[in-house]
Amino acid sequence: MALTARELIEIERMLAADSADMEPFVELRRRFPQLAWVRCDASDLSDQPFRQFSRFDLHLLDRSDYCVQITADPTRAAGIVLAKRKVEQ
Repeated sequence: MALTARELIEIERMLAADSADMEPFVELRRRFPQLAWVRCDASDLSDQPFRQFSRFDLHLLDRSDYCVQITADPTRAAGIVLAKRKVEQ
């Protein structure tokens, strides 16, 4: 199932409103169980993120072919990679 524009907007709103005491990954998985979710460190990815937020980079996951890959096309996205960024204190 592909990512809809409405889902993407809601995901972006949650990540933009993210605070230091909140871990959005669990809530996002709960709200969007139809999407594949991957969590990693931002340094694990060399691809340009689809969107950047204060604590996370958002990458779109294309699972339509044999191999899973990062995509910049929301219409091909069937999942999300939430890459946690190191926050300087």
